[in-house]
Amino acid sequence: MQLYNSATHKKEEFTTHTPGHVEMYTCGPTVYHFAHIGNLRSYIMEDVLEKFLRYDGYDVNRVMNITDVGHLASDADTGEDKMLKGARREHKTVLEIAQYYTDAFFDDCRKLNIKTPDVVQPATGLIDEFIKLVEGLLDKGFVLNLAYGKTLRLLPPLNIAEADLELFTEALEKTLKEMM
Repeated sequence: MQLYNSATHKKEEFTTHTPGHVEMYTCGPTVYHFAHIGNLRSYIMEDVLEKFLRYDGYDVNRVMNITDVGHLASDADTGEDKMLKGARREHKTVLEIAQYYTDAFFDDCRKLNIKTPDVVQPATGLIDEFIKLVEGLLDKGFVLNLAYGKTLRLLPPLNIAEADLELFTEALEKTLKEMM
């Protein structure tokens, strides 16, 4: 099977790090309001991919985050926090808004026969780990670039040599393992 790799901008043969096993991370919703059909289209696509991989014999562990804190109103990461704006709009706390719209999201997913991921993790449950990860990457001289709106990308320095890319990847994997 070939998939489009957005990092290389090419179709590439799908391979896994561990034969027969897929670790699949998918972005979840920012739960400040109801999802609309354009949002849900992404989750349908992820669900179809996961179901195909399972059908094709892969053991799949799919993880989805729930952004329940700290999402700014513009895709340029400026402006007001969407969660605070939703809480003010409905005269509720941010946590009440997050729970209500998380429940609504998964209700919509059930109606569309979208499988619930194996792991669903609200961002508020990992804030300490996020801080440790960023500190570890900063300590190692790597940077975080925010590109394409909501997509957080971990990028090596732009002038990195091809041989150093493997070292960057190894350092990133080590940092992640140390966090767990």
